[in-house]
Amino acid sequence: MPSASEANPEEAKLVRKARWGDHDAFAQLYRMHAKAIHALAYRLTGNAAAAEDITQDTFLKMLGFLSGLRGDAPLRPWLKRVAANAAIDRLRREQRFVAETDHDAWPDDSTDPTEDMEILGLLQRLPPLARTVVWLHEMEGWSHPELGERFGRSPSWSKSIVSRALTRLRDDLETGITDD
Repeated sequence: MPSASEANPEEAKLVRKARWGDHDAFAQLYRMHAKAIHALAYRLTGNAAAAEDITQDTFLKMLGFLSGLRGDAPLRPWLKRVAANAAIDRLRREQRFVAETDHDAWPDDSTDPTEDMEILGLLQRLPPLARTVVWLHEMEGWSHPELGERFGRSPSWSKSIVSRALTRLRDDLETGITDD
């Protein structure tokens, strides 16, 4: 049984074929991973159009880096890192953090779509910067030093953002429960 850090043989074969110029192999890799990448980009940006742009940019970047991708490593973690970095770059470039609601995004592979909508609804209560930092830390496993470095800040900045955002979400949940 392959470990989580190894690519499945079928994916490795598709990467090799795509590296040799096989357009069908690249299209199959896209179909295998686009939904998850779009869902991550949407969670980080809160905007379906931005998520679509980030998804396309991520796969264009993959196309350019095919020769450098390791065949023995799974592709999705690399794609998620590229997409997260693109979302962070977009947030930093915009220099404004205005939350937008967009219900046209693809849901993730969760078994309960209602749970996805509740999570997305809660995350929408946060400003985009806080939403991005919280998601990357709590769900994608980025460390505070990684987040601080990527945003050009300190690890304590990341800890503070996550702590305040989680406190706000807890307060919102408690308020919502008592209002029923």
